Amino acid sequence: MADGTVNPQITDAVTQTNVKVLGEGPAEAVSMSVQAVAHGTALEVENAAQTQGGMQQINNAAVGGLITQIMNIPVP
Repeated sequence: MADGTVNPQITDAVTQTNVKVLGEGPAEAVSMSVQAVAHGTALEVENAAQTQGGMQQINNAAVGGLITQIMNIPVP
């Protein structure tokens, strides 16, 4: 190394590593985007299910109240 040259095997290894990283970058970016969309969709579905469950509880309470009012109607 005293003559200022670098072993060609070293430069080839560095070049191949750089090419690998640059080649995989777009695929990793797309996969991260897909994973983010999938996560967001899963949260939306979970939120919709919880909202539907809450509406069912409100419906049950309303039906119970209406049945109570119907049962309290005096019979002639």
